[in-house]
Amino acid sequence: MNGINKNKNKYTLTRKEERAIIRENRKMMRHFEKLKKRKNVSESEYLTQMRDPNNLVEFDDLHTYFYTDIGTVKAVDGVSFEIPKGSTVGVVGESGCGKSVTSLSLMQLVQAPQGQVVKGSIRFNAGDKCYDIVKMPTEAMRKIRGKDISMIFQEPMTSLNPVFTIGSQIDEVILLHLEGYTKKQAKEKSIEMLKRVGIARPEAVYDSYPHELSGGMRQRVMIAIALACEPKLIIADEPTTALDVTIQAQILDLLREIKHKTNSSIMLITHDLGVVAEMADYVVVMYAGRIIEKGTVNDIFLDPKHPYTIGLMKSKPVVNKVVDRLYSIPGQVPNPINMPNYCYFRDRCDRRFDKCAGDYPPLYKISDTHYAACYLCDKSKEAQ
Repeated sequence: MNGINKNKNKYTLTRKEERAIIRENRKMMRHFEKLKKRKNVSESEYLTQMRDPNNLVEFDDLHTYFYTDIGTVKAVDGVSFEIPKGSTVGVVGESGCGKSVTSLSLMQLVQAPQGQVVKGSIRFNAGDKCYDIVKMPTEAMRKIRGKDISMIFQEPMTSLNPVFTIGSQIDEVILLHLEGYTKKQAKEKSIEMLKRVGIARPEAVYDSYPHELSGGMRQRVMIAIALACEPKLIIADEPTTALDVTIQAQILDLLREIKHKTNSSIMLITHDLGVVAEMADYVVVMYAGRIIEKGTVNDIFLDPKHPYTIGLMKSKPVVNKVVDRLYSIPGQVPNPINMPNYCYFRDRCDRRFDKCAGDYPPLYKISDTHYAACYLCDKSKEAQ
């Protein structure tokens, strides 16, 4: 037995260890689910104050974990950034870095009971009041989700219900959130929304089922549903995925136009750096559940500081430049269950030095708008 334990793979668990993890996870999940399902909660318990009244949303040290049978996945691990009123904030990073989980935490749509927001706050400026969404019970969240905060989901092919018509799915949002609307008025508004997103023959599409529409039309329907109640914040999660280039351009033009008409803000989640450069006012770069750089679009694209951000910029193809092979960042993202204490990007970084083996770096201020979590940006360091 001793020989077996000595040679045990660090990525395997004994039955005893698995049972201990499952017991602890169930305890944590019950605790958080009980908090969310509270009824008759006084509004004063989740009212708060914005740090800056010009912001619509403020993420403050957000931690969202997934409790699995082999350990806890820290999908979002201390994320802090702001979405100013009337602006577009682009959130970029490779798959699995926590972009979508951050947005789902804001919507209270993280898959429960395994997924839970365990720490931090998300302050939402509703105009006359400010809510801490992390503390809001599910019952209260339903009143603002879809009305003040709406989301264009990542995959229009599967986000629409295949057994209901397009019209009934838009009507549902309107009747749920807009007071005083009759079914007839809801239908009229639904058809108006379909026109607004550039769908030809909106009356026919209103009576159609999702499988009868193309991918681009389904994406427009998703946008119509998201905008039906004229929300203050639109979360666009990969809004141009699986669409051809001409449709992508139309979708982005549509989002820009609607943002200006309704004076709303957009949280744009995408892998496409070209889309971010065109659409965003501010950019947040995420890696392995943390923010590694943030700033204005000019800060990030014209003067990137973090080696990961620099690698992302080098990875994108350039028009009129022929290369034998596109650059790719070497190495792999660390195991999300057993994250190291030092910088998560250290083992992939070609500019690392001794200090990088220490504690995870804080966000260093480069300018009033530009921050990067890298010891290379520490002006007080001895070596670079």
